[in-house]
Amino acid sequence: MAEFVAVELKHAGATLIGQAAVPEGTGPFPAVLVMHNALGLGSHVRETAQKLAELGYFAVATDMYGGGAPAGDMQSSAVHFEGIMKDPALLRERAARWYEHVAAMPNVITDRVAAIGYCFGGTCVLELARSGAPARAVVSYHGILTTFAPAQPGMIPGEVIAYCGAKDPYAPLDHIEALRTEMTAAGAKHTITIFGEAAHAFTDPDADKLGMDGIKYHELSARLSWAGTVDLLDAVLRV
Repeated sequence: MAEFVAVELKHAGATLIGQAAVPEGTGPFPAVLVMHNALGLGSHVRETAQKLAELGYFAVATDMYGGGAPAGDMQSSAVHFEGIMKDPALLRERAARWYEHVAAMPNVITDRVAAIGYCFGGTCVLELARSGAPARAVVSYHGILTTFAPAQPGMIPGEVIAYCGAKDPYAPLDHIEALRTEMTAAGAKHTITIFGEAAHAFTDPDADKLGMDGIKYHELSARLSWAGTVDLLDAVLRV
């Protein structure tokens, strides 16, 4: 099993401490950013980073809050989440800085970097794409899809993938259609998949523990979206 190594980044007065899962062998490696949900760096993103490292990717579970973003309950994490969501320009800039930081690491192949994110992290990777960062691909799982500044034509060089749930109250069908319209207008290569039985957080096995309406794990949607992600990364990062 790949070991985690701390990756530190300073941005806008915050010390961000991500966790990198390093694959076996001699680098440099293609890399994948794994961006956490509203609760912080919990077991879900860490386990995902481990799985990616086992596939040969340098996988960095990024910290978007600061201090290592330890996972907490909804109440304790709300301050960090609400704070950064109120400053969407900062969120976009921070996601871009993480991309630049990881791409510049000596054991990473600079031009073979992608990003995936869950819930809040799905929002982050979409904002990363909108920033114009040269990511080979971004994958949003049940992310919030609205934005303060839509993608401009020609600004997104890589693939944009969004896995959405038809029963997700935080990304309703009209928001999904608005994302499709935005990506088309920007000339972005994109794929949007809607799982008819999936709600918000459908990839997270612990989602049901929150006991909140519209937030629920859905195993088949989780499996299908992960399989699609593995194939995508193989196609864009190993060429």
